[in-house]
Amino acid sequence: MTVNKMTAAQVARKVIENKELFILDVRNTDAYEDWKIEGHKFDYLNIPYFNLLDGVEEIIDKIPADKEVLVVCAKEGSSLMVAEMISDAGRDAFYLEGGMKSWSMYLEPIKVGELANGGELYQFVRLGKGCLSYMAISEGEAAIIDAVRFTDVFTNFAEEKGVEIKHVFDTHLHADHISGGRHIAEQTGAAYYLPPKDAEEVVYEYTPLTEGLTVTLGASQIEVGALYSPGHTIGSTSFVIDSQYLLTGDILFIDSIGRPDLAGLAEDWVSDLRETLYTRYRELAEDLVVLPAHFMIIEELNEDGTVAKRLGDLFAENHGLNIEDEAEFRKTVTDNLPPQPNAYQQIRQVNMGKITPHNDELTEMEIGPNRCAVR
Repeated sequence: MTVNKMTAAQVARKVIENKELFILDVRNTDAYEDWKIEGHKFDYLNIPYFNLLDGVEEIIDKIPADKEVLVVCAKEGSSLMVAEMISDAGRDAFYLEGGMKSWSMYLEPIKVGELANGGELYQFVRLGKGCLSYMAISEGEAAIIDAVRFTDVFTNFAEEKGVEIKHVFDTHLHADHISGGRHIAEQTGAAYYLPPKDAEEVVYEYTPLTEGLTVTLGASQIEVGALYSPGHTIGSTSFVIDSQYLLTGDILFIDSIGRPDLAGLAEDWVSDLRETLYTRYRELAEDLVVLPAHFMIIEELNEDGTVAKRLGDLFAENHGLNIEDEAEFRKTVTDNLPPQPNAYQQIRQVNMGKITPHNDELTEMEIGPNRCAVR
């Protein structure tokens, strides 16, 4: 029997294409229960590595012979050894190259749709972290929104498409992942935009992202229009692109709404959150396609792997948009906050430019699931 590696990109295609996979996760149970690889048709077995040091004989009957088997650990080494044991026991097995560390970092670019006069909009899906970034392209120019820290993914994609990155936006000061926005801007000479109400402590230059700001992209005049939408942070700003797409940042998700507490101001910002969701967004066209900055559960992915849904459908289906009583809304939001994201205070410091940890430290800060939503 053979042992082969499976890359994060290959696992991502199995998620998006709704393929079957059996995952033997050999991390400690608490790590597995906190965060695992999610797939529509994935089956799981969690047996910590230290329970397998004497061999896999006791679990081999639990491993299916009719499915691809992927062994997963934190960084790769343990999963390779267990996969070799399974192979020695007469079964084929894969190990995840780079472990959960590589899964957390992988981005899958997927085309969302067409823009005016041949333009295109792409969503970069970070399946292992739930982050969603965007690139709008029009006539040789590109704008990027909510880029994660893996800047090469965006600059290489722009190069492949033959476009120049002219504008880079963050919808808000992120607290659950490290932004790559200003670094892409530095590399490319693009303008970097950040809401000034979120930028009071930043130590770098930026272009204020304010209500009503419209940035044209290419000769086709695709408008990237800014809509002030506080509630997740005091500066949170949404975008309407080409009168077709509403990029909501971390204010509105497909299955939930944004949490207002990552700067320690939940009680203060709940009313802002309600104002945005129940008044400002209600004034928008219901045919706008909502594109959030995160997703929480695998069921939020569409068949093509994108995370997107009509605003009107969310008004009908999203529980967070259908709590008429304001006191009940406030209670629902404040009583259903998940644990704070790992290292969120340090991540905010990084995104302000106040600290510059090395790459391994950045990876450790981001390990774990997305926690930007109200449960």
